[in-house]
Amino acid sequence: MSGEREDLRAVLRAAATVTRSVLERALEDRDVSWQEAEALCRVEGAELAALIATADELRRRQAGESVTYVVNRNVNFTNVCVKACKFCAFSRTHRSEQGYFLETAEVLRRALEAHELGATELCIQAGLPPNVDGSLYVDLCRELKRALPSLHLHAFSPEEIKYGAGLSGSSIREHIAALKAAGLGSIPGTSAEILDDSVRKRLAGGRISTAEWVHVIRTAHELGLPTTSTVMFGHIESHGELVRHLDLLRSIQRDTGGFTEFVPLSFIHTEAPLYAKKLLPSVRPGPTPDDVTRLFAIARILLGASFRNIQASWVKQGAAGAQRLLACGANDLGGTLMNESISTAAGASHGQWLPPRELRRLAREAGRVPVQRDTLYRTLREYPRVPTEDESDPLDELTNANERFGSYAELVRDSRYAFKKSAQL
Repeated sequence: MSGEREDLRAVLRAAATVTRSVLERALEDRDVSWQEAEALCRVEGAELAALIATADELRRRQAGESVTYVVNRNVNFTNVCVKACKFCAFSRTHRSEQGYFLETAEVLRRALEAHELGATELCIQAGLPPNVDGSLYVDLCRELKRALPSLHLHAFSPEEIKYGAGLSGSSIREHIAALKAAGLGSIPGTSAEILDDSVRKRLAGGRISTAEWVHVIRTAHELGLPTTSTVMFGHIESHGELVRHLDLLRSIQRDTGGFTEFVPLSFIHTEAPLYAKKLLPSVRPGPTPDDVTRLFAIARILLGASFRNIQASWVKQGAAGAQRLLACGANDLGGTLMNESISTAAGASHGQWLPPRELRRLAREAGRVPVQRDTLYRTLREYPRVPTEDESDPLDELTNANERFGSYAELVRDSRYAFKKSAQL
């Protein structure tokens, strides 16, 4: 360990004075301001190496040597949406031939299948479908928990929470309380993109506002429902807007302690209307590899010890890319997913599932300890650094996973799930 600390000191000495002073303060567990973090968004060479080394050291102190993952299934039950966000390639209108809608029986079938394969979490997010019953979200939670009481429901973005409250004629607080009573266990902190209303207006007019997003999140925390937190970057945001987003998350976390993790999400540009149709001349084709590295490292430094868990999304970065980020501040690889539609629709090419064996391999090759966790980051099983014969999971044994789980391309063509045939779950 003394050798590692000496290496860190050597890397810091090679950095410019201003960068070095900021990083040394972070290593002393003192706050880094968003203005200082903004300057770190431009570092290269020796300064970038020092930033990465500092983030890795802070990760070691705050999260240890474990690399965690969750066995879960993702269900995007509809791609039909009343909104048309410029960055979203997933959504379809209710008139689209590619609009689909999975009824409760199909969502339940997928949940049961996942549970039998060892999943401890069901993640549910979708479009905002028109002409559905006001009890849509509450009823779905209730039916799933009735059938699978031990399965954790991680579901419904703040945008969906707001929409569901409107459908049911209830306040945000009343709706979240009803969801919790029906079995909801936690909320994804998606639909955040960049928490700056000038950016949000350009990305998607009519999208949930920054204040509304914060209200949903804070209310959930007050009611005892934890949430994740996210950022989508690499499109039109400035460095200042990006780090102020992180600073806002830090402020909320210090007030509530309700965030379980932070998940940076790279903008996938290929099929996104924002880029493909040139809807905004200033849009970038996603972040560069250095942009991604810098943001993960800055997140570890700016968010501080209040955010123990930073997730590297293999869906966005690819398995090898996510593994590299384990040396830049990340300590979690996300989930097995089994299904993935939103990033796939945008042009991501990294697949829609990874078996637990592969996630453990990524951790081990990074020199770390694989740990299967639950949604709330409680350890379910810690694995040795060297594989053993008795650690296979049911998912590891599947030879026909892609055929069994199906793909987004197949789903939008399947007449059984066409939205026109079903107006509600």
